[in-house]
Amino acid sequence: EITSLLSLCGGQFSGEQEIRVNSPFWILDVPSEEMARGLMKRTVCAKSIFELWGHGRSAGELYASLKKYPTDKMLPYLQSDSTYKIHIHTFNKTLTQAQKIKKIDALEFLPFKGKVNLKNPEHIFWILEDYGMNPNDVPEEPIHLYFGRWIADGQRELIESYSVKKRHFIGNTSMDACLSFIMANHARVKPNDVVYDPFVGTGGLLISSAHFGAYVCGTDIDYNTIHGLGKASRKNQKWRGPDENIRANLRQYGLEKYYLDALVADSSRPIWRKGMLFDAIITDPPYGIREAPRRMGSQKETVKSVERSTENHVFVSSSYHLSDIFFDLLKFAAEHLVMGGRLVYWLPVYRPEYTEEIIPRHPCLKLISNCEQMLSSHTSRRLITMEKVKEFKDQDENSYLLDGQYMPYRGHNSFREKYFSGVTKRIAKEEKDNQK
Repeated sequence: EITSLLSLCGGQFSGEQEIRVNSPFWILDVPSEEMARGLMKRTVCAKSIFELWGHGRSAGELYASLKKYPTDKMLPYLQSDSTYKIHIHTFNKTLTQAQKIKKIDALEFLPFKGKVNLKNPEHIFWILEDYGMNPNDVPEEPIHLYFGRWIADGQRELIESYSVKKRHFIGNTSMDACLSFIMANHARVKPNDVVYDPFVGTGGLLISSAHFGAYVCGTDIDYNTIHGLGKASRKNQKWRGPDENIRANLRQYGLEKYYLDALVADSSRPIWRKGMLFDAIITDPPYGIREAPRRMGSQKETVKSVERSTENHVFVSSSYHLSDIFFDLLKFAAEHLVMGGRLVYWLPVYRPEYTEEIIPRHPCLKLISNCEQMLSSHTSRRLITMEKVKEFKDQDENSYLLDGQYMPYRGHNSFREKYFSGVTKRIAKEEKDNQK
């Protein structure tokens, strides 16, 4: 997310920057304070950003580092007519008030000339202490210390204010608000973009993009979901109300002006005119666990469906293999994204068989990032971000079929069986343990 947002703000992620996997603290080289603030106006992953004045693996190292920091960079924030306060944040340990005061007093060598104001200071400074990631083995002294000037907080409050629990219209697979915003940030959504979701469902992914000022639209094969009809997904509610739909969700957050429309359509069939239409495509295809992947069947199958159906709408008879979903999605993105536009989607995987080779590729799309979210001990889903780097030509349409790597992708089709085989084994093991 940070890498994508840095490039959106006009910065560049440097490979030399320190990424400490086993730490919540990350040293970043950002060219300007303005860019740092722009970054924090979007991120839901990062909590706060600071101008780093010093750091070290012990208190002595921290103080030595602070003494080396250029005085001319400190002085604008330490003037006699200014006010300030110092916060202490410890990760994986709780300090008493007396311990905190002792640590703050140890910084008296810094040339603070202003007055302390705990309620409304002009400048806020933070001491950050890292006591590792293991709550069962907390060291006596921190393994790393940082001191810096607070610049801005991230947008973590969006997770609560856009919570699915408070949303007007939801379904069985409505996307968690935090993940929706992360996906919009991976896609580098910006004001006046046009964002499309081919498996729109209840429109959870449209909301985060609209929040960032993009115009949003989507399609789904399920007539009832698009029109907010049928059985409700909420507990203690049997049927959906008269105003439960995607538009009502956007209206709830004051974002209705960004809603273009949602269409009842089959994403495997061409309904759009040729050409580059979308700045970003953000989606969560059905994996066959809670929602079945479906598409329109042949005319013969449709006739049978008409006889069975009680609603005279789009008739679905044919199953839609997962591997076909992803290839149709990549082909669609290659054809309809603008140059530099991004495709962001979730790919379910069976962990024991996972290798990077099973990630679908397309010659017009470059893989930007691949992040894992664990679902169970044996399954996970990977957030795949791709960027359009080449104009789509007719010969690119089925280029993946010529690739020798095509066969591994077919493994996605058995994801449902593998997912439930693990569940069955776990239940059997629990029953066996209970009998003991």
